[in-house]
Amino acid sequence: MSTFFVALGLSLVGGLGGLLVASGVLLISDATRSKLVPWLVSYAVGALLGVSMLALLPTTLEQLPATRVFPTLLLGILLFFVLEKLVLWRHCHVHDCEVHDGSVVPVLVGDTIHNFVDGAVIAAAVITSVPLGISTAFAVAVHEIPQELGDFAILLHAGYSRGRALLLNVLSAVASAAGAVAAFVAFDVIPRMLPYFLALAAASFLYVAMADLIPGLHRGRTDAGSLRQILLIAAGVGTVLAL
Repeated sequence: MSTFFVALGLSLVGGLGGLLVASGVLLISDATRSKLVPWLVSYAVGALLGVSMLALLPTTLEQLPATRVFPTLLLGILLFFVLEKLVLWRHCHVHDCEVHDGSVVPVLVGDTIHNFVDGAVIAAAVITSVPLGISTAFAVAVHEIPQELGDFAILLHAGYSRGRALLLNVLSAVASAAGAVAAFVAFDVIPRMLPYFLALAAASFLYVAMADLIPGLHRGRTDAGSLRQILLIAAGVGTVLAL
């Protein structure tokens, strides 16, 4: 039972932690925020890659042969590609989001599904080991910061007040707790599915980092900013190793 509450708490940290930081970032000037967001994205890339490659996949390979892990990883990457095509899995940032002029409803539905899956991922990691759960919750929270900033931008662009935009994002983020509860029930019924889900979790982190976040970092000139990106990515990986 204690593991359940740890998973529930960490799922809320992952879901609401990024939102809390993002809401604070909104209070700073637009010029400062436009410089800060790429730094946050770079750090998030490192955290996601670190958790997926140095924590989730090694743990999965301890429980399953590589001939099962890597096909599951490939299937997961393709799955998230399809979900993104359906606007159910996306990572939007403040200045470069392609759905600012789209309907708010698909954005909120997609983010709620995203948060639900993140909560399930955190719970699966906690069931495996609490340190893995902490690293996973950290990666989720960090990569949710630019995501939540993008969500705020979409809602404000659609005419919502800051208070209402914050409320809708909080409701969406709380879905992470529901995901954690669902994961506990599912893995209690079919525990042998846990390592396969960890492989899918690694796939989701890899997909977000490499398909959604890294392409945005390649925009612009190659200058001192590129070195900063590399250092921040390394810092994200280093933080995961430290955890």
